[in-house]
Amino acid sequence: MWSPSGSGPFPGIIDLYGTGGGLLEYRACLLANHGFAVLALAFYGYEDLPRGMKEFHLEYFEEAVNYMLQHSQVKGPGIGLLGHSKGGDLCVSMASFLKGITATALVNGSVANVGAVLRYKDITIPPLGINLKRVKVGKSGIADIIDALNNPLEGPDQQSFIPLEKAECSFMFIVGQDDHNWKSEFFAVEGSKRLQAHGKEKPEIVCYPGAGHYIEPPFFPMCAASMHLLFGKPVMWGGEPKAHCEAQIDAWQQIQAFFRKHLTGKPSGTSSKL
Repeated sequence: MWSPSGSGPFPGIIDLYGTGGGLLEYRACLLANHGFAVLALAFYGYEDLPRGMKEFHLEYFEEAVNYMLQHSQVKGPGIGLLGHSKGGDLCVSMASFLKGITATALVNGSVANVGAVLRYKDITIPPLGINLKRVKVGKSGIADIIDALNNPLEGPDQQSFIPLEKAECSFMFIVGQDDHNWKSEFFAVEGSKRLQAHGKEKPEIVCYPGAGHYIEPPFFPMCAASMHLLFGKPVMWGGEPKAHCEAQIDAWQQIQAFFRKHLTGKPSGTSSKL
């Protein structure tokens, strides 16, 4: 866990990345520089964790939540969740079923379970269906997978829609409108509709025209395409360089402000520091 220097306790966040697996700590470390105690949580492809994405058990993530809630450096009574891509829908599942979550921020996340079966106690959420015939491959050999996933509002795929109306937290969706991994804006809008239909607080949705899938901390280079472990081929992630760069700078401030508001009750002053 990364925590700021000085005496705590500090507002706590669990940070999850996507289908690349392994342990990525750079975002957690950067957030610790801004006053948060952050646990970067690996969920597969690291040490004794499963090597692949076949199924996930929410009890593992529950252990991480309880660890944070009991940690002397973490200021309760609840914690925040920050998830990108597959980490986003895992955060939605955590917020929906686990206690102690106050704020959940998704960066180009999904509100449907994707890529692996999710289990918690006697609950099973199947992954959203995929149709590989909808994948387009250009002359470069790089695939565009934006249309590959089925619609979670139709037929049996509705079982994959995570019941986020069960959550007792505030939500924020960071959306790159040129995301080619999946339809992040659609997921954000449908998540918002579902929450409001059940009388829950309307989430914050922050949209960035020209931003792709990998909205990272400021000044990280834009990742336009790379190998996708689930598809086994290089895919395009989207994004126009200038717009994407500007989105990364603004989203970083938005994420911090969201967590300060909901985890400390204090509005965030704008900071020139990164």
